[in-house]
Amino acid sequence: MSGYTIVNLKEVEDQAPNFSLSPDLEARFARVALDAELIGLTYQKLAPNFRVPWGHTHKTQEEVYVVVGGLLRMKLGDEVKELGPWDAIRISKDTMRGLEAGPEGAELIAIGAPGGPGDAEVEQGWWST
Repeated sequence: MSGYTIVNLKEVEDQAPNFSLSPDLEARFARVALDAELIGLTYQKLAPNFRVPWGHTHKTQEEVYVVVGGLLRMKLGDEVKELGPWDAIRISKDTMRGLEAGPEGAELIAIGAPGGPGDAEVEQGWWST
């Protein structure tokens, strides 16, 4: 393995179709493509007013989300926060979170560490109101 890896995030396979979430969500998980051992990196694009149909926590992974375009609403426990371009939010592993795009959609980068398959705990329909 090289001491570095370069990947264009828009060329990483979109996983949203595998969960029947396309075209409302684009989700490109780049950890494997980057040969990363401890950190996860994801590019996500949400269609206008689309709400991801689950919330999630992690067993070990702390995350940072950076909004790079549009407006993102995040439900964090019982609170809802609005984030705009270049807002960054750190979320502890135990905080339940959900995502919803604003009227123009949202683009974001999610970074998590330590990462790895099976770390997320998902609750379908968590943000139902």
